[in-house]
Amino acid sequence: MHHVRDVTFAEDASTVHTGTAPRTMASLRNLAIGLLKTLGAGNIAKTTRAIRDQPERALPLLGITNNLDTYGT
Repeated sequence: MHHVRDVTFAEDASTVHTGTAPRTMASLRNLAIGLLKTLGAGNIAKTTRAIRDQPERALPLLGITNNLDTYGT
């Protein structure tokens, strides 16, 4: 049985360990952490758990909403 450490972005659980995948995962993790810090998140682990439990909360952070603009997109 494989045990995963309780880490914020669960890189240890990833099955991709070749090529540029690890570097890409690290870049995405750093981007997410930077965005959350910019938005004022004081506790990154707590904030990412909240987003994990309610993923619909992540899209507005990126400026993505369900509201259609004048172009219908």
